[in-house]
Amino acid sequence: MELVDKIDIGTDPSLLILDDDEPFTRTLSRAMERRGFNVKTLLNVQAGLNHVKNDPPAYAIIDLRLSDGNGLDVVEKIRKNRLDSSIVVLTGYGAIATAVAAIKIGAVDYLAKPADAKDITAALLSINRSKPPPPENPMSADRVRWEHIQRVFELCDRNVSETARRLSMHRRTLQRILAKRSPR
Repeated sequence: MELVDKIDIGTDPSLLILDDDEPFTRTLSRAMERRGFNVKTLLNVQAGLNHVKNDPPAYAIIDLRLSDGNGLDVVEKIRKNRLDSSIVVLTGYGAIATAVAAIKIGAVDYLAKPADAKDITAALLSINRSKPPPPENPMSADRVRWEHIQRVFELCDRNVSETARRLSMHRRTLQRILAKRSPR
């Protein structure tokens, strides 16, 4: 079990975690509860929009791509209903355009998956600072590349040819990458 330093999250510890990856959501929820947050987890955009209409959270962790839409719709709704909310957008599909869009509509930070609870907490609480501190153990570029390839491979139903086409990569090159173990 991870040791967690006592942090000051303010008078309203409400935290919404909106992500359709259930194992990740459960793990993150437990980690954030140990830090003192009062966590509500939801799995889709519609549930998120319904929840924030009546009870906008002080903090939110929102996945960008969800099964029924875009998490940025929920970010906008939170920002309209609660100006002081601290929102972090998570994504497995990091792109400059979506990062800029997330920040413009009110997110305080934009993190690539898999992000750990320590980095997410630092981003959520960075509203009083200009930037959160850099992560202590960032993923290597090779690991980020490998994670992205694995995610696209899974989304293509483990079809090598389709994955290679979507990644603009030769099929044999992709097969060699997939045959290797994940980098550290």
